[in-house]
Amino acid sequence: VFGGLVWILIASSLVPFPLAQGWVMFVSVFCFISTTALLFLYIIGAHGGETSWIALDAAYHCTAALFYLSASVLEALTTIFMRNGITYKHYHENISAV
Repeated sequence: VFGGLVWILIASSLVPFPLAQGWVMFVSVFCFISTTALLFLYIIGAHGGETSWIALDAAYHCTAALFYLSASVLEALTTIFMRNGITYKHYHENISAV
């Protein structure tokens, strides 16, 4: 649920640098879809009681945390650089997206 909300908030933010916006959107969409797929596979019992799923889950969450951290830093950096060039409303929207 929170991944979907982050995805919507990122999509509505105003970032003039397409490369930065592309990476941030990729991270939010990738993590949302991956988390949903892993949850679905866990619910239907695809893990079969294997302990390797614990390692997969831990590796995925470490990767997702690094992706989200990099996206947040990139979004914060672009928000700081464009602080004076956008409206007050868009500035606060970008701060929320960070």
